[in-house]
Amino acid sequence: MACRQHWSLFRNVEVVMINGLSPWGNNHLIPRGSLREPLDALCRAHIGVIHHADLVSSTRLKNIVSTVQKIHPSLPIFFSRLSPMFLFEVKNPHSKLPLALAINMVILCVSAIGFPEAFIRGIEELGPLHVDRLDFSDHHSIELNDINLIRKILRRLQIRFGVEVIVLITEKDYDRDPNILREVDDFQIMVLCSSLQIMPFEDRTEEDFRMNLKKLLLST
Repeated sequence: MACRQHWSLFRNVEVVMINGLSPWGNNHLIPRGSLREPLDALCRAHIGVIHHADLVSSTRLKNIVSTVQKIHPSLPIFFSRLSPMFLFEVKNPHSKLPLALAINMVILCVSAIGFPEAFIRGIEELGPLHVDRLDFSDHHSIELNDINLIRKILRRLQIRFGVEVIVLITEKDYDRDPNILREVDDFQIMVLCSSLQIMPFEDRTEEDFRMNLKKLLLST
């Protein structure tokens, strides 16, 4: 659950985003757990967004909504997902390649994000032949030793499947380490570009989300 990540910034609207795949972590705060704030911090929120709702069962979503409403009964709740849009090559960031390139391919997902499971599951839905993964800790910067580790995994996958393997990373990972990634010449690295989308939920739509946000901003 993400509430206040930057306490020093002025804010007039609080939007809390809850990871539907792991909403409360182990119910402990950082560093013992993954929660940034206790659950009663939901009382401060103006809008709640349950993210990765497309990857969660309806029963689990109902349980998350129920937990939130027990703490903040009047909180408007919306569902969201990351919708894959296109791929681009690390060496050509202006390229836009279709997601269909992933179909029947062997892919190594390399990421240094807070919750890589959603990234992996999103790639699996594109229809690849096989998906392998290399997860680094959140905010990790790729170094030469990491590139060498990627090479070892690629060799193993190429021997196993007998085909070229694509390395796929997130936009966040590309933005953090574009220079060292562009220097790689012996294997292909692509970036998955995605868009945050508000999903229809009961009688609430993306337009309702925008209207709620607009009203809150105008009233402050």
